[in-house]
Amino acid sequence: MVFIPTFFFVSVTPGMCMTLALSLGMTVGVRRTLWMMLGELIGVAVVACLAVLGVAAIMLQYPQLFQILKYAGGLYLAWLGVQLWRSKGKLALNPVNAGPRHIPITTLISQGFITAIANPKGWAFFIALLPPFIDQSAPLFGQLAILVSMILVLEFSCLMLYASGGRTLSRVLQQKGKVKLMNRIAGSLMLGVALWLGLG
Repeated sequence: MVFIPTFFFVSVTPGMCMTLALSLGMTVGVRRTLWMMLGELIGVAVVACLAVLGVAAIMLQYPQLFQILKYAGGLYLAWLGVQLWRSKGKLALNPVNAGPRHIPITTLISQGFITAIANPKGWAFFIALLPPFIDQSAPLFGQLAILVSMILVLEFSCLMLYASGGRTLSRVLQQKGKVKLMNRIAGSLMLGVALWLGLG
């Protein structure tokens, strides 16, 4: 009863992954954003398991291990953001364009994964919040499987909420002929996540 509202609040709070879901929902649609969500959920599961197993404590002592992932992911998102800003009045959602809609599936998956595991705040949340829900006298694997499954369901629900909101916003802006504004909003969100990754 305490675990579900606690982790729902953590998941639904705007952060790197939710901002990325919103931005991709606007630019590539909810269906293709599912690939990013797959990578993000795998990353969240990895971080949660490692946090419980204590590996996170070692990782946090060597922050340079995060730097390559953070900067590579941040640079790619920044590049996408700039591409959206430069698209001016063109419809970045048009499948004919070689724009964000043509982001390869493998890139979407890896971007979600990198964003999840390169987020120090995510590690901190799991290190602080997960251990209190673990019963040391009971088998660890079963508890971890149940807790991680619940986290993934909550995380996926929130990602869908953000991606659907982004898709709805893009439709409204398209109907009003505000394609340039829509591209710039999505581009700014991606640049924001890139900066977040770089400075986080």
